[in-house]
Amino acid sequence: VEKLAATGLDIKHVTRENRVGFKAGALKEGLVDAKGELIAIFDADFLPQSDWLKKTVIHFKDPEIGVVQTRWGHLNRDYSILTQIQAFALDAHFTLEQVGRNSKGHFINFNGTAGIWRKETIIDAGNWEGDTLTEDLDLSYRAQLKNWKFKYLEDVTTPAELPIVISAARSQQFRWNKGGAENFRKMFKRVISSSNIDFKTKLHGVLHLLNSTMFLNVLIVGLLSIPMLYIKNEYAHLRVYFIVMSFFVISTIIFFICYWYM
Repeated sequence: VEKLAATGLDIKHVTRENRVGFKAGALKEGLVDAKGELIAIFDADFLPQSDWLKKTVIHFKDPEIGVVQTRWGHLNRDYSILTQIQAFALDAHFTLEQVGRNSKGHFINFNGTAGIWRKETIIDAGNWEGDTLTEDLDLSYRAQLKNWKFKYLEDVTTPAELPIVISAARSQQFRWNKGGAENFRKMFKRVISSSNIDFKTKLHGVLHLLNSTMFLNVLIVGLLSIPMLYIKNEYAHLRVYFIVMSFFVISTIIFFICYWYM
């Protein structure tokens, strides 16, 4: 920072004396000193390309755009099986979920880093709030409920490091999933009762906020599979129902094909 400041660049390293609000609190306090109309946000392990601003800022020519989000890349994808699995899951989110929702005009979320906000959007949506573990998802929904548009750039990749130990990955997943659940409790009534978004967007929004229930459902399916196998084998007259229900295996095949070609 000192070397860059010596060249005449207006740059400084700001620290807080307390941790009130954690990341949301830090972002809110940083906004007080920020002079620009656009606020770029990066976690410490992200390494944006030198032309990153040229590729993102141009989209703010549209006065309705409040956020531009770029795709995450992975510097250490091949470090281990753990990092490969994490990269696989994140690629699914950035290639399927973000692209799909954004292309249809449904709500997406700022991913907490590798994106750029219009300062006016942050203020208009109520600024950063620290009452959930995923302040990025919280502010994203509040901004979109205020009719601000989000732009997702799949072709602009911002590389970063993935957690390399299971404890760090578990901690990260805990934050994301608990934060998602907290945001569902906070936001779903606002989404459902909003008069300025259509029914499809409301449905997609509620399901998006319920994303963390996926793991609970997987656990339930796993536990129920044991008595279901017993019933299938012991009660032959019910076999026809199992044959009919096997139709839903198609959904698994569809996901497999999507991930394979992603």
